[in-house]
Amino acid sequence: MSTSPRFRTLVRLVVGASLGGLAVIGVATARSGKEPAVDPVEARTLLGSYLAGRIARGQHDTLSASQFYGRALQRDPVNEALMEQALLMDASEGRFESAVRLARQLHALQPNHRMAQLVLGLAEAKGERFQAAEEHFKASGTGLIGELTSALARAWSLAARGDIKAATDLLDGVKQAEWTQHFLRYHKALIYDVAGRRSDARAAYERIFKADPKTMRTTLAYAQHASASGDQKLARSILDEHARRIGGTPHPVVKTMQDQLRGNDRAGLLISTPIEGLAEAFYGLGELLSGDGGLHVGAVYLQMALYLKAEQPLALAALANIFETTKRYDSAIAAYDRIPRDTALQTAVDIRKALNLNQLERVDEAKVLLEQLADADRTDIRALDALGNVMRGRKRYQEAADYYTRAIGIIGTKPDKKHWTYFYARGTCYERLKKWPQAEADLQKAMQLSPDQPLVLNYLGYSWVDQNRNLKAGLQLIEKAVSLKPDDGYIVDSLGWAHYRLGNYKDAVKHLEKAVELKPEDPTLNDHLGDAFWRVGREHEARFQWEQALTLKPDDDEVDKIRAKIAKGLPAKPPARVVKKSKEPVKAEGPKRQTKLGTQRPPE
Repeated sequence: MSTSPRFRTLVRLVVGASLGGLAVIGVATARSGKEPAVDPVEARTLLGSYLAGRIARGQHDTLSASQFYGRALQRDPVNEALMEQALLMDASEGRFESAVRLARQLHALQPNHRMAQLVLGLAEAKGERFQAAEEHFKASGTGLIGELTSALARAWSLAARGDIKAATDLLDGVKQAEWTQHFLRYHKALIYDVAGRRSDARAAYERIFKADPKTMRTTLAYAQHASASGDQKLARSILDEHARRIGGTPHPVVKTMQDQLRGNDRAGLLISTPIEGLAEAFYGLGELLSGDGGLHVGAVYLQMALYLKAEQPLALAALANIFETTKRYDSAIAAYDRIPRDTALQTAVDIRKALNLNQLERVDEAKVLLEQLADADRTDIRALDALGNVMRGRKRYQEAADYYTRAIGIIGTKPDKKHWTYFYARGTCYERLKKWPQAEADLQKAMQLSPDQPLVLNYLGYSWVDQNRNLKAGLQLIEKAVSLKPDDGYIVDSLGWAHYRLGNYKDAVKHLEKAVELKPEDPTLNDHLGDAFWRVGREHEARFQWEQALTLKPDDDEVDKIRAKIAKGLPAKPPARVVKKSKEPVKAEGPKRQTKLGTQRPPE
């Protein structure tokens, strides 16, 4: 059986890597009996660049990966495997001049290469050569996402050439999973709108909105269609229905549109040209893919959208979010900086930039930016919330408490359920500042506003148990928190540690073992389990857990304490605190909720 040059090259590279980069040179020397045909330094550079590219890609550093694969290609310019990886990395970074060049080279070697065809289709569309674009997009349609992408891109290419019937018939003929029909119907409505066929667009939008009134982008498209058609009343009702269905505060873009329509200003179409429609297709798929765990593929699609329409605010924001998820905070800030400053997203963008500055240890810059936002609009609570969270994360608890106090002042005397987070956050700061009466009042207020928040139940319950007061009620609160979030290692640890504090060591071991299973990387949880093991006579296991805790980089002030326990064990048992344990965890009274605040527990 013969093998392709690409396969042989990959085998050579991988084998070379496993033998320290010298395998290729060694074989060449042994067979010829002469000096190796490839200079050793050059070979290591080719191999090193290839491997560095793989490692960088695995760490989501596609910028470095692009550079490394590019260097490898300089050494081996016809290597299809390297060409393919370089093309992917260039597209991930939005380096389309290089990506298009590589796509042409790869297409010449592999005419059916899907990624090469897709990139070439984009280049042709950007140059308004839509017939050639449609041919490339058609050739790229393999696989579930590939077929969907191909159909949407081809439809917009046909629409750009004026063949609306062929474009919509193509979308109607795609037989895929039900979830894909949303994209197909949405773009069919957009194509009708761009073509000026308003009655057909209206019918398509009505069907989409009736099936799903919660999706922001389709809601905006329908409302702007209605407004552009002169039906302001319908446009307002669409946005109001969307806001009612989602509950809470609408997206800033929706809110801005509501304000515009209240003034009877007529809105333009969301998508007004085929190129914008094509960019919208790649943006929508990119956002979907990145939110479903496919960060790398999502980034590629978003960059394709931005290649077609460089200042697409939501695509830039989605790309920045991917950079944040992969801890590329400088790149996230750069993406946010590309968003035009006159959009409804500006405050949210500046807050995200500040949070990224904080991640980069540029705390003072983050603080200045957020304080400027807070001063610019003294009715907007978001910047103060972010300031409080930044300071709390930095253990600057008094500053954090002061910011939360300012936020609570904006809320006024009648907070509602959604404001529980501010009282909870300020309460945790007061507890760390040893201002327990104020902390307890805030935590109880948070629990009053939203009784089923695991973070509040856990923090207040643990604090009571730790202070040897309200023991039964405290333990019940923690048990309720665990029933609401049974897979949260920190909350399960609180229950175990509460039992430890109460002298219920067997129960403590049971819960702490589960906590460590859920969060094996946390030093505090491993330390707690070691203490519990010691109290039930499992001393070898206790020392193992303490040693494990040391390997997980505990806080500096805990290191000496853990080492002392490894050397000497624990002192004699303290007297147990008596509390009548409830027979079963308190049942939750409402649905589980995710919160934007990290899990916080009192110190031991």
